[in-house]
Amino acid sequence: MNFRSETIDRLFEAIMGLETTDQCYDFFEDLCTVKEIKDMAQRLEAACRLNEGHNYLTISKEVGISTATISRVSKCLNYGTGGYKAAIERLNNNGKK
Repeated sequence: MNFRSETIDRLFEAIMGLETTDQCYDFFEDLCTVKEIKDMAQRLEAACRLNEGHNYLTISKEVGISTATISRVSKCLNYGTGGYKAAIERLNNNGKK
């Protein structure tokens, strides 16, 4: 699916220009609902845990998301564009999990 556009490029450029966690909180709180932010954070957490070898049930209980969502994250992690893997690698290189 190709959803690339100038407006999405502009969004991503704005995100890449943020320099601190506080700037990210401010921007994303204006841009998204709190639920949307939490949903994205849960998906990334699920990807990190899947990458570490955790099972769906454990992730579902600990992260608070459905196994269907975890399955979608797993599909993207294993067969997607590599976005999750690149993000996880950056987090691991920065000493964060």
